[in-house]
Amino acid sequence: MSRCKLVAVLDDRDTARSLAAMLEEILAPAPDAVTSFEEGPDRTRVEAYYAHDVDLAGVHALLTEMMGPRAVPDLVQEQVPDLNWVALSQAALPPVRAGRFIVHGSHDIARVPQGPFAILIDAGEAFGTAHHATTEGCLVAIDRLTRRRRYRSVLDLGCGTGVLAIAARRALPGTATHVLATDIDPEAVRVARANIAANGLAGRVGALTASGLRDPRIRSHAPFDLLVANILAAPLLALAKEIAGIVAPNGSVVLSGLLVEQAAQVAAAYRAAGFSLDHVDRRNGWATLEMVRRRGAGARTRRAG
Repeated sequence: MSRCKLVAVLDDRDTARSLAAMLEEILAPAPDAVTSFEEGPDRTRVEAYYAHDVDLAGVHALLTEMMGPRAVPDLVQEQVPDLNWVALSQAALPPVRAGRFIVHGSHDIARVPQGPFAILIDAGEAFGTAHHATTEGCLVAIDRLTRRRRYRSVLDLGCGTGVLAIAARRALPGTATHVLATDIDPEAVRVARANIAANGLAGRVGALTASGLRDPRIRSHAPFDLLVANILAAPLLALAKEIAGIVAPNGSVVLSGLLVEQAAQVAAAYRAAGFSLDHVDRRNGWATLEMVRRRGAGARTRRAG
């Protein structure tokens, strides 16, 4: 059995990072691994590994839509042996610093100073190793927000590896804080629970599979005064009113998974739902929004009884 990989060699590092991030997002199922490394002076090689052949023309069309006026890099599809590319690619992933946090794999555990803001996340089947600009943007937002105030109830919606829930728990060490991580994908929740335990937070961060915000297990912990959703623009737009209904007045939301050109539309939807825009972080073509729910705006928030 053989797998395939998509390969691009670029002379612009920022474009290479953007391409790597987009390749993680645009196809379902997602690639087994995406790597980006310097091949020589001013040359960066991006490789995305798949368990199946890829419609190269379709990928090019999606990238054209996402990149707008920017030129789409040339991609070549190659066949490769059937190896565990997730495991092999871990060694190519360096630690990522985002605010106070440093996210690293187990291969770097001896080289990274271990403290409350060191988070162990190995590359795997769930999204969120901090190498993606949206995860990095969310970590920076969590760092910034938790420096300003103490949050009592936190929801990581679409948790992937659980890295954002772990970061929130580490930044809010008090026992009064409740942190909940949810995802529609049972495999992501399994990975998140394993990462929560690996970071010494078993019993201090909850993780559950939930298909929507109306799940009574989520609503029983509402209202949340911090909600982080690193998903995609379309579900964020669809969930604006529901999110407003479970966020406390003066509560904060961090919204990501957005291309920069999608940020204005998402911000407008959340303004209409009762939020004010506090900050926008832009990284490699991706945006992270920090918004605050205005007092007296939107749906009533109450605990389920």
